[in-house]
Amino acid sequence: MRLSTKTNQQPSAVTAILGVGDFFGELCLAGYPLRMSTAVALTASSIRTIQKKQMLQMLRKKNKASNSMVAYLLSSVQKYMDHVSELLTSSAEQRLARVLLRLAHLDKKGPAVVEIPVLSHQVLAEMVGTTRPRVNLFMNRFRKKGYIDYDGGLEVRESLRKVLRNH
Repeated sequence: MRLSTKTNQQPSAVTAILGVGDFFGELCLAGYPLRMSTAVALTASSIRTIQKKQMLQMLRKKNKASNSMVAYLLSSVQKYMDHVSELLTSSAEQRLARVLLRLAHLDKKGPAVVEIPVLSHQVLAEMVGTTRPRVNLFMNRFRKKGYIDYDGGLEVRESLRKVLRNH
């Protein structure tokens, strides 16, 4: 799932890539208006809705569920800070590599996704914060170096991590 945010005069920007067990819409707990972001499923997904009132009651109980939510919220703050830092300090090629590694679950422990859904280069460009032609250039470069493969789906290999170390 990807979250995008759009301001009045700016194009939309991808602000997060979510996985299993992640939350979205949590800004409503702080009084932000409805629909600060647009969520788009990248694969078949199941979404559970928790009403604001119910979530606030759960957070007040100070139990395992509330501790889990607070931990998630704190890790979200760290992810946003990392995302902003990445935008300011990484090249578009490195950001694309990170997005692909994240989509293939090669950025964390646990099983990797063998084949991720094919996303258009335009969607990848929005996720990375660059243009479609640059994504096309980087994807071709990654394929030539054997970091990725297209064959009906998109296969991302662990060797793509080299892009992050080479800059």
